[in-house]
Amino acid sequence: MKIAVTYENGEVFQHFGHTEQFKVYEVNDGKVTESHIVDTNGQGHGALAGFLQMEKVDVLICGGIGGGARTALAEAGIELLPGASGNADEQVEAYLEGKLNYDPDTLCSHHHEGEGHDCGEAHEGCGHHCGE
Repeated sequence: MKIAVTYENGEVFQHFGHTEQFKVYEVNDGKVTESHIVDTNGQGHGALAGFLQMEKVDVLICGGIGGGARTALAEAGIELLPGASGNADEQVEAYLEGKLNYDPDTLCSHHHEGEGHDCGEAHEGCGHHCGE
């Protein structure tokens, strides 16, 4: 099984569509056997689902994520665990132990400026800063 985490400076990056790197973990018999960092090469939003599919990722752990990306990941058959935060390695270990703290309803839908919303502030019900 392969698990990917939106990644920046060792932490779960909080905006899926703007992630520049994923940390990908190879898991065998419930244990991480290998991990590496993959650069997205400037791809964003919906293209990232295809990127993860090409990497043969089974599970994605991330912070905030928009509706279009959620749909693309579902179509790619990738299990989504949004609303996670903290150290990426620790989040993967928590997932493998069945203790990952995430929010399946996390949805960041305010991606564009000019929508009467400052993306630098936490979204109500989301708790994540999508402008980070």
